[in-house]
Amino acid sequence: MATEKAQALVLRTTDWSETSRIATLWTREFGKVRVLAKGGRRLKSAFENALDLLTLCSIVLIRKSSGGLDLLTEAQVVQRFPRLGTHLPSLYGAYYVAELLDAWTEENDPHPGLFDLAVETLRGLGGAIQEAEPVRSGLRVMRFEMQLLCELGYCPVLEGCAGCGTARNEGAPGPALFSVAAGGLVCPACQPVQRDRQALSPAGLRALEALAQPGEAWRLAGRDDPAVDAEVRRLLGQYVTYLQGRRPRLLSYLESVDENGTGPKRERG
Repeated sequence: MATEKAQALVLRTTDWSETSRIATLWTREFGKVRVLAKGGRRLKSAFENALDLLTLCSIVLIRKSSGGLDLLTEAQVVQRFPRLGTHLPSLYGAYYVAELLDAWTEENDPHPGLFDLAVETLRGLGGAIQEAEPVRSGLRVMRFEMQLLCELGYCPVLEGCAGCGTARNEGAPGPALFSVAAGGLVCPACQPVQRDRQALSPAGLRALEALAQPGEAWRLAGRDDPAVDAEVRRLLGQYVTYLQGRRPRLLSYLESVDENGTGPKRERG
């Protein structure tokens, strides 16, 4: 059988036998794949510890056409993310990226742009400490979250009403109203039928718009305002939970620590 080469992120591994593992990999070339790594549990194997969670690796595999597990024949480490071991918010953020990729994508459905963004996000969260960018880990994770939603066709409607399509009135007084069930902003006429509607501050709306845009506008989202970060984090968490049908496991961990990783977040008075 012919072999295929790919770049991959390790999302999950499971012991299969005394010597082998089953791994879920997110590849740039093939999307999500599940592979059998024979001998993957041995101390000395052909995989050189490349199957550690959240490792970026270069792999060689034999694709199976019958729907079974692909056979992993080689894996070499391309990059690890050392800061994840010392900064708890970054670690939780990286685990959340892996959880979203696993839960929201189908096998053998490649999204090269999403792969590149995931790698960029992990590098920003967990690169060498001396190379880490001065960008809040929570903001970086929310940017990945929003871009994943947009890539997969679930970007929230922010330019008008998600219910009837009416253009947004930029000069309307008071906060905008967002409905998770409707999938975005709702106009005054549609608000009564959306019981889950909630107020969205002008700064929160601007932050969401920046996170949804391509390019570098996302870096200014919230402008280091913890209240805006918390508002956007809460809303995106609700939106992802609604669409997924269950609350992502890592959301509670993301919400449990502050940006410095020193302990639980505290309410600001």
